[in-house]
Amino acid sequence: MKLVIGNKNYSSWSLRAWLAVKASGHAFEEIHIRLRQPDTKAHLLRWSPSGKAPCLIDSGLAIWDSLAICEYLAEESPHLWPLDGAARAIARSISAEMHSGFEALREHMSMDLQLLAPVQDYPAAVAADIRRIDQLWTDCRRNFATHGPYLFGEYSIADMMFAPVCFRFESYGVTLSPSAEEYLHVMLTHPDMLEWKHGALVEEELVGAS
Repeated sequence: MKLVIGNKNYSSWSLRAWLAVKASGHAFEEIHIRLRQPDTKAHLLRWSPSGKAPCLIDSGLAIWDSLAICEYLAEESPHLWPLDGAARAIARSISAEMHSGFEALREHMSMDLQLLAPVQDYPAAVAADIRRIDQLWTDCRRNFATHGPYLFGEYSIADMMFAPVCFRFESYGVTLSPSAEEYLHVMLTHPDMLEWKHGALVEEELVGAS
């Protein structure tokens, strides 16, 4: 397997797919494409039909879009979703909401792992997105997390879909409810999250030195 990803420092969609491949247990090669460059699109189109990252290459088959990559991996590794049917349905629902929503949060709080800039006042739309995410995390952990600290107990695609939000909340010093704050700590200390963050910092140092 090969996974085409953008800069680890701010490519939130790449992070989601990368976490899913890691959790699936497959060995894979990372193909790094520097984003926001004049030739970025051309380099991505060598691998990804959409010209965007991430893109998973498996035995010559290209799968693009982070949620599609997660679903593809889950067909062979069903543990990536909650095994209980009701929990799995809610996990898919909140993952789809994350995939298509929270536009204000994306616009005003972009992922940047080198940033540490607590914000006191948010636009009303951003505050609404934060409240909604806090509610989702709290409700899922209360209703489904009976056998672990993640949204549905065991680590799943739902957690991976919200992983970039965890980095955003850390960077911008977002205040959350106690349950959501506890979940944020669990995610930020996950070994794969720590590995990605380390890779992002090393990557930025190399870019700065070039």
